[in-house]
Amino acid sequence: MFAVLIILHVCVCVALILIVLLQKGKGAGMGAAFGGSSQTVFGSTGATSLLHKVTTGVAIVFMLTSLGLSFFIGKGNKASIMQDVNPVEQTSQAPGAAAPAADSTQNKQ
Repeated sequence: MFAVLIILHVCVCVALILIVLLQKGKGAGMGAAFGGSSQTVFGSTGATSLLHKVTTGVAIVFMLTSLGLSFFIGKGNKASIMQDVNPVEQTSQAPGAAAPAADSTQNKQ
């Protein structure tokens, strides 16, 4: 099930990229920026195109597959990879502090 969801997610990602790139820009020059565009029955943007509806549907499927994958990943193995490692003994020295120097009189025998 997990592999099918990954394959579906990748296909939806590619489809969403292609559909967004196929869409026409909504800007109609500087006149539209200041409200100079014509008013129609459906507003200044016109009726919703089929491409816009398909984009919305594919985006919803993308979000659902993303949530599904996150739930599958969250239910994974709870064991730690560090369970077999022995803890390192902590020293009382501050980081960067030098080790005490050996007494030079003892080493002269």
